[in-house]
Amino acid sequence: MTDSSDPAIRLTGLRKSFGAVDAVAGIDLDIADGEFFSMLGPSGSGKTTVLRMIAGFELPTAGTVHLGGRDVTRLAPFERDVNTVFQDYALFPHMSVLENVEYGLKVRGVKRAERRRRAEEALAGVRLEGFGARRPAAMSGGQRQRVALARALVNRPKVLLLDEPLGALDLKLREQMQVELKAIQREVGITFVFVTHDQDEALTMSDRVAVFETGRIAQVGTPEEVYERPASSFVAGFVGTSNVFTGAAAAALVGRQGTFSVRPEKILISDDSGPEGTVAEVVYAGPVTRYVVDLDAGSRVVVVAQNRHSGAPLVARGHRVRLSWHDEHIVEIPSATKETAHA
Repeated sequence: MTDSSDPAIRLTGLRKSFGAVDAVAGIDLDIADGEFFSMLGPSGSGKTTVLRMIAGFELPTAGTVHLGGRDVTRLAPFERDVNTVFQDYALFPHMSVLENVEYGLKVRGVKRAERRRRAEEALAGVRLEGFGARRPAAMSGGQRQRVALARALVNRPKVLLLDEPLGALDLKLREQMQVELKAIQREVGITFVFVTHDQDEALTMSDRVAVFETGRIAQVGTPEEVYERPASSFVAGFVGTSNVFTGAAAAALVGRQGTFSVRPEKILISDDSGPEGTVAEVVYAGPVTRYVVDLDAGSRVVVVAQNRHSGAPLVARGHRVRLSWHDEHIVEIPSATKETAHA
């Protein structure tokens, strides 16, 4: 018996052990119906293992998986109302695009006319009308990715799982597909669960993000919450670049003991106020320049400045500078003891 108020996915006490190693060390998580939810973390943090347990490709050592209020923990993948899109797309090279998209419906015994209609609708939904007769080899990486997406969507699953599906694309195409994926998800209205190690992807597309660290979730929140108010030193360092002050440097720069974070784009290079330091490196990156500054207070910080001018960077390596930031941009990070207790 399910309830309309049930989340699309509910993970309770989810754990997966391989021998003495806990790949997933006890996770509780709700993902709302219709949400674009990202699992973000470095390799080995447990995010893909969680995705595989939701899909049914891995059975949990402990805990439960509910989909739409239904306990599916011990059900086979084909018994779950989910589909998965993989990084390598897994398209059949000997089949046309339309045949690839139809394949799942054919296996389920859907009649030819109905599966053809639904496959053409799915291709239209990913903006590939008229491509049905082509073979996958004749398409670009972005087009093949959309074919794989259409094949997954044609079965009308409640949940679509995406395991780093943009990882094989070049940077420009990946950025285009981030926008495309979010637009498609908004149009079809189903729950997307997206696994990635790319912070920009997670921040760009997600309604909410779970940041994984060594088999646990370090923080769950909107992209803004995770970026602007990191809950731990790990989150501050992994999601974007962050300057972390602790010990004597924190006391000198912030005025009190503790651990604090300030994002590089929040810091200004000033002529007449703020802590002093020496520019150690200058990195020109097109739209922005990154300055690495060794502060006299004993901390090294990164400053990001937009290149609003033409010509040489604002300051050169070896120059003495002062830095300033607003108090509201200083985020206090819980101590390691508090982080451990919270986890």
